[in-house]
Amino acid sequence: MANLANKPDTAQAARSIAADGRVAPRDANPGSASTGSDGAAFLRGFLDRPREVGSIVPSSSFLEARIVAAAAPGKARCVVELGPGTGGSTRALLRALPAEARLLAVELNPGFCERLNARLADPRLVVQAGSAEDLAAHLARWNLPAPEAVVSGIPFSTMPQASAERIAAAIHAVLKPGGCFVAYQFRPHVARYLARHLGAPEVTWEWRNIPPMRVFRWVKPPG
Repeated sequence: MANLANKPDTAQAARSIAADGRVAPRDANPGSASTGSDGAAFLRGFLDRPREVGSIVPSSSFLEARIVAAAAPGKARCVVELGPGTGGSTRALLRALPAEARLLAVELNPGFCERLNARLADPRLVVQAGSAEDLAAHLARWNLPAPEAVVSGIPFSTMPQASAERIAAAIHAVLKPGGCFVAYQFRPHVARYLARHLGAPEVTWEWRNIPPMRVFRWVKPPG
């Protein structure tokens, strides 16, 4: 296990959001999204809702690759992504996901939801508008099984403590035994909330990102 104290604190899926936050899929070409304006969209999202967006720029391809390696979704039936933003990590997860699997992307920011629906076309993807606190309800709504992996980019360091505690409990409750929770964060606050449920995490750094990011990984004990 890594020692946090020694680390520096530096196709059918173009969709529309229904009134209850669900997404109605229609025919589209999987993987056809353009990422040219992701940076501008991410910055707008940060300026509009700075407490909900963990950075002013999207994740680098190096960080995305590290996230996918940590989540290991190659044999999963269901993966959850919390806070997909403009979809860079979502695309990376979809590239690694089996053809029959599903990826549930839960996003609180309506603008990011609309962008994901418009630009990411993949029949395995479900975009759910709403809070990570309601993770169990989101999975039930889409009749999805317990996820083998949950990936989170939402900033635990800026959200209210009560909300962070509820999200941590929700992740632990839905995660399949033997499954993993992966969080990429600039600050270490997420470990404080998840440790009481899943113990001490493995921690690595991805320096080739702006800002550099910690990548935390927990495995839920079997059975």
